[in-house]
Amino acid sequence: MNHFSIALSGLSCMGCARKVERSLQENTDAEIIELSPTQVVVNTSKSFEQIRRHITALGYQAGNNVELNLSGLSCDHCVNKVRTALEATESVSEISIDTQHLSVYTPLAPEDIIAIVESLGYQAIPADSAVPPQADEAQVSAQTQAQHTPDTKASPDSLATHLLIEGMTCASCVSSVERALLSVEGVDKAQVNLAEQSAIVFSNLAQPQLTQSLTDAVRTAGYKAKLVADPATQQEEQAKQLKQQQQWHLSAAIKGLIIGAPLMLWGVLGGNMMIRNASDQFAWGIVGLLCLWLLATAGRDFFINAWQALKHKRATMDTLVALGTGSAWLYSMLVIAFSDWFPPAARHVYFEASAMIVGLISLGHYIEAKAKAKTTRSLQALINLQPQTATLIGPQGDESIAVEQIQLGMQLRIKPGEKIPVDGKVVSGESYVDESMLTGEPLPVIKHTGEPLSAGTLNSDGSLVMEATGIGAQTMLARIIRLVREAQSSKPALAKLADQISAVFVPVVVAIAIVAALIWFAVGPDPRASYMLVIATTVLIIACPCALGLATPLSVTVGVGKAAEMGILIKDADVLQSASKIDTVVFDKTGTLTQGKPGVQQVFTFGINEPALLELLYTAERQSEHPLAKAICQYAREHQANTLEVDTFENVKGRGIKATIAGRRISVGSLQYLASSGVDMSIAKEAQATLERNAWTPVAIAEEQKLIGLVAIADPLKAESQDTIQALKQLGIHTVMLTGDHQSVADAIGQQLGVDQVIAQVLPDEKAGHIEALKKQGRKVAMVGDGINDAPALALADIGIAMGSGSDVAIESAQMTLLNSSPMAVLKAIELSKATIRNMKQNLFGAFVYNSLGIPVAAGVLYPAFGFLLSPVVAGAAMALSSITVVSNANRLRLFKSTFDS
Repeated sequence: MNHFSIALSGLSCMGCARKVERSLQENTDAEIIELSPTQVVVNTSKSFEQIRRHITALGYQAGNNVELNLSGLSCDHCVNKVRTALEATESVSEISIDTQHLSVYTPLAPEDIIAIVESLGYQAIPADSAVPPQADEAQVSAQTQAQHTPDTKASPDSLATHLLIEGMTCASCVSSVERALLSVEGVDKAQVNLAEQSAIVFSNLAQPQLTQSLTDAVRTAGYKAKLVADPATQQEEQAKQLKQQQQWHLSAAIKGLIIGAPLMLWGVLGGNMMIRNASDQFAWGIVGLLCLWLLATAGRDFFINAWQALKHKRATMDTLVALGTGSAWLYSMLVIAFSDWFPPAARHVYFEASAMIVGLISLGHYIEAKAKAKTTRSLQALINLQPQTATLIGPQGDESIAVEQIQLGMQLRIKPGEKIPVDGKVVSGESYVDESMLTGEPLPVIKHTGEPLSAGTLNSDGSLVMEATGIGAQTMLARIIRLVREAQSSKPALAKLADQISAVFVPVVVAIAIVAALIWFAVGPDPRASYMLVIATTVLIIACPCALGLATPLSVTVGVGKAAEMGILIKDADVLQSASKIDTVVFDKTGTLTQGKPGVQQVFTFGINEPALLELLYTAERQSEHPLAKAICQYAREHQANTLEVDTFENVKGRGIKATIAGRRISVGSLQYLASSGVDMSIAKEAQATLERNAWTPVAIAEEQKLIGLVAIADPLKAESQDTIQALKQLGIHTVMLTGDHQSVADAIGQQLGVDQVIAQVLPDEKAGHIEALKKQGRKVAMVGDGINDAPALALADIGIAMGSGSDVAIESAQMTLLNSSPMAVLKAIELSKATIRNMKQNLFGAFVYNSLGIPVAAGVLYPAFGFLLSPVVAGAAMALSSITVVSNANRLRLFKSTFDS
């Protein structure tokens, strides 16, 4: 039993107080201990929220509005932790909370609420006080957010630090940077993305000290790292870095090809490339010095990176290029300087190989960098959604301010055609708002007073005044950008396999080159030294670890970005691989397949016209707080029904209402209630059959023991639900509907939708058990839900998919979130996942086949049978082409269009 001492406001006399007393006694089990116009003291089994609802329905206020400034909360997990603790007291109502602010109605004193918050390890002070000095900068930083990461050792409370990495060229570099970051004490997890040249590190340590340790560790490993404060800055820095790379690679390619192309053409056209006399030595010596300048400028990075790798006892793509080009140049210079050491047939120079390899690989890197810039367009589009300025309504009138200056509670004016600058709610005005850029929903949504607005959405035709409720990293747009970036940097199981192979790839290639060179020197034709050099150089140059390194992260980056464009948020790349294997989709009925709120489906009248019936119903039901009553009132308002004079009104608890309206005695309630009151129901047999067939809930109305109407009410199905079920079945996916409805009602809805399996009369805590049972049958299960009671089932399923309109707990437990809450998005998510994994496999297959065939051919396996030997120049071109192919194939995903788009 709860004991509440509730402050009241808005009551002018004891008559008002008696009105409160009657409402509580009629609708709850409250025992009134003390009553006055300013306070009511009750004992009740109900929660404060339930008691308060009945008081506020009378037009009065109940409870104290406690507003607190919070610190120490860094993510949605922390927010949910505080919310759950407060709700457990049953002494709170209308909780509004983010990482910095709490507003709640409660009979408790502010000190009691502060004690609850502090017991969880956070800090709270009254909102009119200053921010506590001990608030940890790292905990309120826009960069430090929690990540739901399945199959990882990062704890739920880990904070994310974003770094830009310089100097990575292939998968071996990725492994080195990951090892360096994980070696830092306190780091739970590190995700390194070669395609974006970035890293995300999860740790519970304070950011300033952690950042220094991370950058030092990366520097020690031979690379550079830089902290980025927010997504916009990161995107800007990455774009700048890519542009610099493009310019450098283009310059190197031009230098290499200007020198290498004439040399290669000279050799192809039969020009002398042998050292036969002093004049040959002098001429080719000049060429050798020119090539040395080329290697020291255009090829400089290959050698510097290779040296850094050697110092840290590792081998990378740069190692292969440096060894190949360096050995070709060195051999040629030795032939020039000490030609007598070599037999006449071996006095061949290979400067064209060094120059062309540098030129072609640099050209490949240039094309690759240009293509890579396209892979992040989806994320850039999200970042560009937020406007730079906003119109503040101040004491001196409207003024333009930067978005960064907006504070919580500020009122902003949104003119027609302007973007919403931050999250908020409508204070005044009415307008259609285009939310397609966030939710994928094509039609604008009407916004009235009190309704939420999201940063980045577009105001259409009306003028709005809004109040800021979420700023900076707390806006929905910022959270979406953070989730997309973290998902793009995560790795599916397929990528982890590629990483394991890449880690040993370069040392194996070097070993193959050495073995092949020794075999050719031992048993090859003359000139053996020349053949040995050509074989070793070709093997080293043709191997392409960068194609292996780019194969999966590029597909993930494009796939996750494309999903965000479609209104699908993916928390971890592993979800893509799991979703592509789903063979069973389980839907929670309410709020997922249905709209989640009751609505009138049909009105049956007996001896009265519908407008007159609606007037009686509207007048009677507007006194009630029952959900079915609200549905009837909404329908009546939509049909412009008027209200009549109420003479008497009686609420028959749990059964219906009795009222005298304009002198007419009216009863409204369930069929059983009216039948027990002596109303003849035989006139409604046909209507009742329709109700049963469609699983509709009836509300009956009678006048003087005579039935005059039936209202059919149901939670209507979403427009796309039936099409979604049918499309899933066409894909061979087993569909299941979970519901708490009675079996007959559930079967009727299931038949209407065409689901394969209906599981009815499921209690909230039984949903996870049904998911477990399906998994034990060997099924790969996706669970789609939106409520708090769906959270355990969402967490247990192979893939948890939450509706964006659902509870925070459900969204936190899921691995995918559908922002537009359309069940059709489930299909699109599965289809996109399959396309992304297919693209990833194509890239990996291409990279593996290329290396598996290219390296043996470069080693000369075709020479004994066909007399065919690959040139180092051709090997360099092939290596560049392999990377370009992988990047181009990944970019095809940007063109993905769902076959289920209407």
